[in-house]
Amino acid sequence: MAAFAFVTTELLPIGLLTLMADDLGRSRSQVGQLVSWYAVVVVVCSVPLTRITRRIPRRTLLGVTLAVFAGANLVAALAPTFGVLAGARLLIGLAQALFWSIAAAAVNDPFPPASRGRVVAVFSVGAALAPVLGVPAGTWLGQQAGWRSAFAVVAVIGLAIAVAVIALVPSYPPESGGAARGSAPDRAAFQRLVAATALAVCGYLTFTTYVTPFLLDVTGVPSTALAPLLFVSGSVGVIGTVLVGRQLDRRPVVARLAPAAVVAVALLALYPLGTVTVAAVALIAAAGGGYSAYAPAAQHRMLQVAPGSTDMASAWLGTAFNVGIAGGSLLGGAVLPGAGARPLALIGGVLVVGALSVLIVDANPWRASRRVRHRPPHPRDQATRPPTSRS
Repeated sequence: MAAFAFVTTELLPIGLLTLMADDLGRSRSQVGQLVSWYAVVVVVCSVPLTRITRRIPRRTLLGVTLAVFAGANLVAALAPTFGVLAGARLLIGLAQALFWSIAAAAVNDPFPPASRGRVVAVFSVGAALAPVLGVPAGTWLGQQAGWRSAFAVVAVIGLAIAVAVIALVPSYPPESGGAARGSAPDRAAFQRLVAATALAVCGYLTFTTYVTPFLLDVTGVPSTALAPLLFVSGSVGVIGTVLVGRQLDRRPVVARLAPAAVVAVALLALYPLGTVTVAAVALIAAAGGGYSAYAPAAQHRMLQVAPGSTDMASAWLGTAFNVGIAGGSLLGGAVLPGAGARPLALIGGVLVVGALSVLIVDANPWRASRRVRHRPPHPRDQATRPPTSRS
């Protein structure tokens, strides 16, 4: 629920863009920057915030983070000026930066490594559902009762989750959690994962940030069909998250490579087939499904190879995601005015192929066997299970 709420509030200004701009007397581009600056805050602050708070018990840290999230959304709902709204959004961005850094370890702490794939998948469904249900619901509510009502509802949800966390999550030092450290620490493998993630996300966002002009100008679909088509793409993303979650524990390498391969093939095929409506819709949905499935696969890999604290590793991985998001939107925006939307699929596909190449190198069985033979895990990397709520 927390993942669902964070992603929903991050994307809400996209659906409420015109309403917010008209009410606050600002241009649509200025309101759109609320999303861009949000991502910048996450990129800049994830690692420092995680380092500063690394000794705070998870229950306390998650509870305070969610309380700040709820309070900042309430401020956004009541904001009298654009400046106050922007300040509230920056505060939400700080909360999100810390949340994504600690959430992966927190939800996996009570479980043995053999079942972490399922845990990561369940957690990731919340984030995958946000664009499909959260943002459309918030947009509809904003249209019926004003854009402020959408942020107010998110604030209430955030407060309820904060109370649930404080009431139900056991309290223990972060280093005592079962997922506090990687199960097979490997700094080089983690660096490859971060690089591949930044490349893959950048490639996908280069295209999908401007999927609307692609569908309108290249595929030629009517504007009335955009919302249903994007809903289909988001729904396939949820399905992809569920499917990959079933394979993470049994076939982790396949579950990591397959989503990136699907995105790469779909984007490259969109360049020649983008003018065919049925093919374009199917390929865009496939790319969305692959992208959504990659997120839990990357998180699962991080929990394996984190070279130190998984909180810090999660912060770096989250930074890679947001660097890719910002880089993809900037790259696509630079190409679009001169070359149009069609080349974006080709450029994005090439970038994802680069990410897939890095992942394949990382999955090399000879490299893995040599790592096991010559680099046995240090005793400090053998994490213990956290105390139960009864203890």
